[in-house]
Amino acid sequence: MTLDKHKLDGIPQITAKILPGDEFEVMLVQEGYQRAGSAPAQGKRIKVWWNHPKHRRVEAIYSPDGKIAITAYHVD
Repeated sequence: MTLDKHKLDGIPQITAKILPGDEFEVMLVQEGYQRAGSAPAQGKRIKVWWNHPKHRRVEAIYSPDGKIAITAYHVD
């Protein structure tokens, strides 16, 4: 639950520890990020990668049902 701990390129600082997944994704898409893929993550969570033509790639971790964005950070 550390969504507020990381600054994502092009996105205003997130101040909430978690966000509804759809709300988080709208922020990314509006900035021009595109979902690039997903995979299982530790604890039955879901890992999703987001690409952007200018910003660094983002890796986001969601709850097992994908409804809550738990954390996101740059991996490049």
